[in-house]
Amino acid sequence: MLTSVREFLKHDSAGGILLVAAAIFAMICANSPLSGLYDHFLHTQAGVHVGKIGLEKPILLWVNDGLMSLFFFYVGLELKREVLDGELSSPAQVMLPAIGAIGGMVVPAVIYFLINSDNEIAMRGWAIPTATDIAFALGVLTLLGDRVPTSLKVFLVSLAIFDDIGAIMIIAIFYTADLAPMSLVVASVCLGVLFMMNRRGVMSEAPYLLVGIVLWASVLKSGVHATLAGVALAMFIPYRDKSKPDYSPLKHIEHSLSGVVTFAILPIFAFANAGLSLAGMSLGSLYEPVPLGIALGLLLGKPLGIFVTCWLAVKVGLARLPRGMEFRGLFGLSVMCGIGFTMSLFIGGLAFGEGHGADAGAGPRLGVMVGSVLSAVIGYMILNWSLPKHPETQGAK
Repeated sequence: MLTSVREFLKHDSAGGILLVAAAIFAMICANSPLSGLYDHFLHTQAGVHVGKIGLEKPILLWVNDGLMSLFFFYVGLELKREVLDGELSSPAQVMLPAIGAIGGMVVPAVIYFLINSDNEIAMRGWAIPTATDIAFALGVLTLLGDRVPTSLKVFLVSLAIFDDIGAIMIIAIFYTADLAPMSLVVASVCLGVLFMMNRRGVMSEAPYLLVGIVLWASVLKSGVHATLAGVALAMFIPYRDKSKPDYSPLKHIEHSLSGVVTFAILPIFAFANAGLSLAGMSLGSLYEPVPLGIALGLLLGKPLGIFVTCWLAVKVGLARLPRGMEFRGLFGLSVMCGIGFTMSLFIGGLAFGEGHGADAGAGPRLGVMVGSVLSAVIGYMILNWSLPKHPETQGAK
């Protein structure tokens, strides 16, 4: 049995399978006699205190603001590595996911606006379908195993980073009621310290991580979404150590985090966020303006916005498709980017004043769930059809 477990963990799809299994288990808990225990667990207060200074939040927010910040730190490391010495080292390749992310945010917002423009209260949710949930999207993508070209994975990660930065900016501008100036000052000082350490050639990993913890805490207290701190920290981790040509601090940290992210952080995140209660919901509820605008924004707006803008950018010469990627693969990935879940639920809670994440109202939750599930299934089917059946055939394309 132990041997079978080890063999399973070696497969590229293992992380995706665990992620989906955790999400299904969360749905079972939320819609069974276990719902009370599940809800109580997620809202149990947990804190860290050092003297009179401390943080105390429900377990759900520790997962979303803490563990997911570590996940985005890992993603940021991967992105920086690809920019410096990989698929995104060409400016044209950076341009493509950035353009796609913009289109993938604008078109869903327009679709939501067209459906809800006559309702001022409903219009508060215009940004809900603009976000992509990179964790679930990567999880579904890994189900295809090594058939997925590296360029497609890197494109998804890059686009999701630009997408999440855009979502965080939207939250900061349109949904942040109270910013804490002092916390923002502390965060700015931390960024300055990280910049100076990088410029002076500090290669030890510990100082960066210590300053990163302070950066995360200050961003969390500032009112800005804490995951941005993880991406910002990753940008300052040194890539090369001149005194040790064969050693890269960035690659070392990235390798150390790989298993933790795949087999712990993402499944825990899925379990904490996917448990949406179906009580009071029906298929007829989907035709109400708010859930309909969200579902169509994710299912139609995301692929149209991403694919069309990327196609135009390639055709006019602003960017080029990464090696190993074809337009049909790009389209399948664009559909998969309609998986909204985490950030969409978070924005829904901010927009309609009913808490965060899974505590958002029934209408927004239904729209996010339907749009995300359909995007995942259809996107997977398109990619399963369009990608080569055997990974060794990728190089022949």
